[in-house]
Amino acid sequence: MHLGLTYFPTDYAIAPADLAREAEARGFESLWVAEHSHIPVARRSPWPGGDELPKMYYDVMDPFVALASAAATTTTLRLGTGICLIVQRDPIQTAKAVASLDQVSGGRVLFGIGAGWNAEEMGNHGTAFDRRFKLMRERTEAMIEIWTKDGAEYHGELVDFDPIHAWPKPVQQPHPPIHVGGGFPGAARRAIRYAQGWMPILGRGDQDVVALAPRFREMAEQAGRDPDALELTVYGNPRDAEGMQRLRDAGIDRVVAMLPPAGADSVLPLLDKLAARDLAG
Repeated sequence: MHLGLTYFPTDYAIAPADLAREAEARGFESLWVAEHSHIPVARRSPWPGGDELPKMYYDVMDPFVALASAAATTTTLRLGTGICLIVQRDPIQTAKAVASLDQVSGGRVLFGIGAGWNAEEMGNHGTAFDRRFKLMRERTEAMIEIWTKDGAEYHGELVDFDPIHAWPKPVQQPHPPIHVGGGFPGAARRAIRYAQGWMPILGRGDQDVVALAPRFREMAEQAGRDPDALELTVYGNPRDAEGMQRLRDAGIDRVVAMLPPAGADSVLPLLDKLAARDLAG
């Protein structure tokens, strides 16, 4: 089981390049960064994580800029978006950003995607909240066409373009693995339909990821997908080595531990504890 890290890169947190270098030195497999383009002043959408939206959501940097800086200070650490809000992004430009990051990193991108929860935020991008899942699928399918074909074209209900030349292409073939974030069963179904992995959040709601793992694999098999070809990545930090071992025993492929948006003096000791817990498990 791989062990990764995630955080919100902000101007008051440890720099992505520094965190990436320290994470790689301690043997972590991946670094994932969050995305929000902005937070509207007048917001009615409830945050799924609780009553008050943390400050880091307002302050987070662009994920591709943050990960490009992380790529420059590492050689093996995988670089993930956790998650990229593609319902708020142009698919042609985003396909170029992902492929460019895969090129400069030597093929280390993990492309985590999601539809988001903030209706007012996506509304400012011209995205209708009730059509976000269809838009996410069409934009994902369109980006796959761009990454894998010259003269790529896509004709959907919400995404439509005639053949285009778009380079660079990703280093990873056929393209960087796509991981769909979200709960069960919706995000699991979407991952099976057009992605290479599912990313639920540990402890979010009443869903037990360990109990859902065999159901996810059964759904994949019923849909004609090879369950072994679909990764199950869990976002969240088990409290102890026993919790880590429970995830291992369930066949979870990756655990991504959440770090606070704090300085190096606070974050680096947490890395040491997480690395020690992983070894103990």
